[in-house]
Amino acid sequence: MGLVQAVVGAVGGVLGDQWKDFYTVPQGLPATAALFAAVPQGTNAGRGSNTSGSTNIITNGSKIVVPEGYGLLLMQDGAITAFVAEPGGYEWRSDDINSKSIFAGDGLVSTFITQSWERFKFGGQPGSQQAAFFVSLKELPDNRFGTQSEIYWDDGFLNTQVGAITRGTYTLKIVDPILFVKNFVPASYLQPGKVFDFTDLDNAAASQLFNEVVGSLAPAFSLYTNDPSKGNRITKIQQDSLGFAQSLSAAVEQGYHWSSDRGLAIVNTAIVSIEYDANTRELLKTVQRADALSGSRGNSNLQASVAQGIQSAGENGGAAGLMGIGMASGMMGVGGLQQPATPAAPAADDPVAKLQKAKQMLDLGLITQADYDALKAKALGL
Repeated sequence: MGLVQAVVGAVGGVLGDQWKDFYTVPQGLPATAALFAAVPQGTNAGRGSNTSGSTNIITNGSKIVVPEGYGLLLMQDGAITAFVAEPGGYEWRSDDINSKSIFAGDGLVSTFITQSWERFKFGGQPGSQQAAFFVSLKELPDNRFGTQSEIYWDDGFLNTQVGAITRGTYTLKIVDPILFVKNFVPASYLQPGKVFDFTDLDNAAASQLFNEVVGSLAPAFSLYTNDPSKGNRITKIQQDSLGFAQSLSAAVEQGYHWSSDRGLAIVNTAIVSIEYDANTRELLKTVQRADALSGSRGNSNLQASVAQGIQSAGENGGAAGLMGIGMASGMMGVGGLQQPATPAAPAADDPVAKLQKAKQMLDLGLITQADYDALKAKALGL
């Protein structure tokens, strides 16, 4: 009975695998899907007859359509044999005996007899495995990170260690699909019907990435706040999503070699919240006060504060209160505040200048000699 079943299975499989197939992206995929098998469209609008072909064999002449934003990865017996990054329609051709088809011009007798004999040796199943996988080349969104307790880093602007609880999201991109599949994707996802999704909570590989991102947050914050080109401002992190993504990507690469070993890279980030610890909040308040009191604005604020103090002292303590404010102002250096310039007292009248002017008036006939003598006596104090 086993022999009969094997022969029937071998011949039936060969007949089914003679048909050309049309492979494309499966329906209903989430936007976060990173890797999934190409699926054959066996029927379309009631038409199509290939319902008994092997799931792990692609017939010669079959067409595979690669949509925009995806790459096509071909595998034979577990090994990667080709990769296509350009969208378009492609025709499958293989020298494997299991892929040969009379509809692809591979002959009639050799195709049937050789395939049937090979499959008979494997109990009716093809002795080979062929697969086509689509790899997303787009930014994959909604990858989340967050810390349950404070992380600490050395801050270049505050010149001390600061701490915070933070959470947010990042977009991920597969920059080298071959490295990604060879070094990171578990074998269980290299099967028809499986979808590798970074946001899947049951995906252990994706959970590992989450833990590595959380472990890289402190170095990423340190890289950002100690980079002079970023302004060394902790408060700019939430505004500069691309800049922080570069810092986070660099920290992940330095710690876990995402790009060089796994073909992955962080493209963008969105920090949803940062909750600083109590010490950091006090430091930030001090920085805010210093910023507010710097430059001409700070001088004006300080003058207004001193004026208010003088007014209060005058109302409460009279002259004694004003004297106290004056002494305190001198001790605190308030006397060095910028004040409106007081015009200098005019110099005393110059008698020589007066006489010169009077002589000019005399020469012009504007005054008499008697007038000149009187002005001269007055200028000289005679």
